[in-house]
Amino acid sequence: MGSIPQEQWEQSYTDGIAFSPLGEDERKLLAEHAPAPVDGGRALEVGCGTGELAVHLAAAGYQVDAVDLAEAALERARAGHPGAAGVRWLRLDIEHDDPEPLGDERYDLVVFRLALAFIGDRARVLHALGRRLREGGTLLIITPLAATTPADRRHIAVDDREITALTSGWKDVQRYAAGDLAVLVLRGPCADTVAVERQHPPEGPAVTGALAVVTDASGRVLLGWSHRGMWELPGGKTNGPESFEAAAVRELAEETGLLAEENAATVLTMLADAVGGVPRLTAVVRIRRWSGTLGNPEADTFLRWEWHDLHGLGCLGPTFAPAAHALAAVWPGAVPDLPAVHSYPHSTPPPAVPGESPEAERRREAMVQAVIDGGWAPSAEVQAALRTVPRHRFIPEADLADAYRHDLAVVTRRDEHSRATSSVSAVWLQANMIENARLRPGSRVLEVGAGGYNAALIAGMVGPGGRVVTVDLDPYVVNRTRRFTAEVGADTVVAVHGDGALGAPAALVPRGGFDAVIVTYNAWTIAPAWREQLADGGVLVVPLEIHGYTRAIAFRREGAVLRAMAWTYCGFIRDAGALRRAVPEAVLADGGLRLRFDDGEPGDTAGIDEALRGPRHEVATGVTMGADVYFGSLQLYAATTLPGFCRLAADQDPEDGATGITKGQEVPAILGEASLAYLIYVQIRDGDRPEDKEWEWFVHAFGEQGPRLAEQLTETVRAWDRQVRADDNGKHTDPALTVHPADTPGELPAAGRVLEKGPCRLVFRWPDRTGQDSPA
Repeated sequence: MGSIPQEQWEQSYTDGIAFSPLGEDERKLLAEHAPAPVDGGRALEVGCGTGELAVHLAAAGYQVDAVDLAEAALERARAGHPGAAGVRWLRLDIEHDDPEPLGDERYDLVVFRLALAFIGDRARVLHALGRRLREGGTLLIITPLAATTPADRRHIAVDDREITALTSGWKDVQRYAAGDLAVLVLRGPCADTVAVERQHPPEGPAVTGALAVVTDASGRVLLGWSHRGMWELPGGKTNGPESFEAAAVRELAEETGLLAEENAATVLTMLADAVGGVPRLTAVVRIRRWSGTLGNPEADTFLRWEWHDLHGLGCLGPTFAPAAHALAAVWPGAVPDLPAVHSYPHSTPPPAVPGESPEAERRREAMVQAVIDGGWAPSAEVQAALRTVPRHRFIPEADLADAYRHDLAVVTRRDEHSRATSSVSAVWLQANMIENARLRPGSRVLEVGAGGYNAALIAGMVGPGGRVVTVDLDPYVVNRTRRFTAEVGADTVVAVHGDGALGAPAALVPRGGFDAVIVTYNAWTIAPAWREQLADGGVLVVPLEIHGYTRAIAFRREGAVLRAMAWTYCGFIRDAGALRRAVPEAVLADGGLRLRFDDGEPGDTAGIDEALRGPRHEVATGVTMGADVYFGSLQLYAATTLPGFCRLAADQDPEDGATGITKGQEVPAILGEASLAYLIYVQIRDGDRPEDKEWEWFVHAFGEQGPRLAEQLTETVRAWDRQVRADDNGKHTDPALTVHPADTPGELPAAGRVLEKGPCRLVFRWPDRTGQDSPA
């Protein structure tokens, strides 16, 4: 904890020093504002000391984690409360240690009693613990007040200015008195950051200044709470002919006591606005090395300085407008929903700036192990890249738990309708696609669709002798990629603004072509540029939509032909470039149903509404499956072998229509003349264990041709069951697939089911269990 060394705490508890007992006023406030949920709850007490409050909370119905940095305190607590039911005693420095002992389960209540003043980074710690609260949970602070504390003990107290700083960024703040103590009840730990100055376009001569952006060994950024009532970066006006770098270094020393050399400072961008009618030009200066001890030399200007987690910057409360924009310039996305500002990025990227916490390292190792255990990263080279690249530094808006989930894609950009337009994909899928790209040291790689993390992984694979060109339509995403790859030192990555469907700019295409092209969005078709810029024998990995079903397919280029080598079930954000395709739809049942024609021309739906009002024909296929069984190959098999294939989507509850399809679900379907058949699965056996559950595939049909269509679809399911579905070892059969230019003259070199997709032609051949190819 902040102001007293751990050794002194240990000695105090060893010496048996007494501490203030829990007062009756405190007990009443706890009962009123933090009662345990009816079915019990979880509580965390920080700085539990000799354990009185922890035992009181346990008696009130909580399961309590009682933590203290002093082992001597915990020894006294255990001795004083032997066999205390419902209390887990943990040695943990909540400010500096990896919080692994707490786990990831959330709390209903977090309590600081007479401990807050000993925390250094108070706002950061409170917000971090706030993110551990369940919805509606409470963080409760009991603290002495400076106004009622003797002068020689005011180091254990806080004043009203401190309370304002501590509670900024919380949605619900209540304050009570318990004798001479203040009790703060906080809920909702993430109010929006507010830039307090209105922005204006610059006109005429400007006041110039610099803001210093520094991070500590854990990658946290330094901010100060000023007496103006807001968070600010170190910085101020330039003096005479002083450079922006020199001004930032000087202001850092004057305001915080930290020392840096001018050659360790780099201007990242210039911000231009105006305040009070005076134009203002502010340099954002990234400082990568510093020394000294953090202090507060200008106490008349700042109350305190603290190190803050990047994922907490959007929750701090009032922030000086240029500081908020400077933070967003260094870490795009870390401070959301800022008003626009005039920004002029510097052309020279700074060297890498290291820094991460032990928690980040631990979570990354757990993520890597989960990817390895899943079989998605069998090679030592991919595993090494995953262990080396700090994923959390590419998604500063996500906390560490989410940043290092192996199965979570983190959305980083949305449009005006809140639709996702960019994300950092799930790491298991990124690892799998990189494995399938067969990269090696020195490889030259084109990534289509930027973001930063995937490019950095690729850069780690190809090494300093390789090169990664990443292209994206969105200038914001390109800037974000440049910033984050520079921060982590992935200097072989070149981020370019453009439509990835057109490939890389000609000047960046290596002689002989790229060794690999990796596409990171759902593509309806394969752009000719990807094949043309790919070296013969090189690998293209693309999430390709096939009748609406997406598979990340690895192709090897063989002259003008692309031959599929590996398939992975996946889903990405859809293409927004020149080769995007809007999916034709036919609306049925007064908007309750939609027929989607993802490939080919829309079918004739005349008479379908009337057919849906008639009887439903049902056929049991006899094909069953258990829990956790992959059946994606059935969808793909049906889509590539059945004429008239489409997908039927339900926007209504099953009881509101005749189809029985779950609302929000899309099912395989085929269309006939005023008739329709589709495929669903129905649970036929239930049980407490997954292995006790079973489902069967059924075909439903409507219209005069319904029985014939149902038989056709049923036979397709049975053929899939005989020839394609997973065997006893869990292996399923993928089709042989070749991709040819749409203008290929003459007959295709191999017979098969053909799917025309704009500039290219796909040819599918499904093998059966005997190993004989079959086009259908």
